[in-house]
Amino acid sequence: MFRFGYFDLATIAGLVIGLTVVLMAIASGSDFWIFVNVPGMLIVFGGTFAAIMIKFPLTGVFIAMPVGFKAAFTNVTEHPRDYIRQSVKFVKIARKSGHVVLERQRVANPFFKKGLQLVADGRDLTYIRKVLTQEMASSIQRDELGAKVFMSIGEYAPAFGMFGTLVGLVQMLSAMSDPTSIGRAMAVALLTTLYGVLIANLIALPIADKLDDKREQEVALRALIIECVFQIQMKTNPTELIEVLEPFLPEKQRQVGAKDSYTVKK
Repeated sequence: MFRFGYFDLATIAGLVIGLTVVLMAIASGSDFWIFVNVPGMLIVFGGTFAAIMIKFPLTGVFIAMPVGFKAAFTNVTEHPRDYIRQSVKFVKIARKSGHVVLERQRVANPFFKKGLQLVADGRDLTYIRKVLTQEMASSIQRDELGAKVFMSIGEYAPAFGMFGTLVGLVQMLSAMSDPTSIGRAMAVALLTTLYGVLIANLIALPIADKLDDKREQEVALRALIIECVFQIQMKTNPTELIEVLEPFLPEKQRQVGAKDSYTVKK
């Protein structure tokens, strides 16, 4: 029913295709190694990282980066309709045997599992709402921080690339006594701008946008799960439960759901 830990093929394919196109363009016109400049890389990578460290708390950076990469490169396949099916099953169990037995039910989603545990512990709706909304807010905050970090990388990398270019131009102009070195020095100076643009537009900004999109999906899913937990706690009639939860689904899925009995497959 639920599958976790699948790689996000769109992200991986996009990066592979993008890097392949860039490398092929470089290799087809000149020697690859002329595009490798260690001082320029140090300026772009080091300067961008330093700016990120200044803008965000230290702990936030080291938490947001792994969370951001994980969210960008993995894809959790979950269907909201499956939570409604499970809720129908659990509410029937609760109406028949009480809330306590819900703690023995197998649930893959940790957030849903925590909500069911609160119900099984006999907590009231006010307490359940407080705990789940606080946890959802914390999760949203972590996701937002990850998106902000990558968005900032996308902003700072081109700026430090331009800074590296200016440094290179100053060094080039200071060595005008040798005209034969001007062309090569100019090429080296422009490499830092190339690094900054590549980091921003192929990696940082696309990942930031993907994190924002996944955060919105996660918020919608958690809102549905919270309502599922409420209905289970109240032992709502299964038919009424479906009527309450259906509006949380996208319009097209709700139209399909009219023909769906939400029978839980054993």
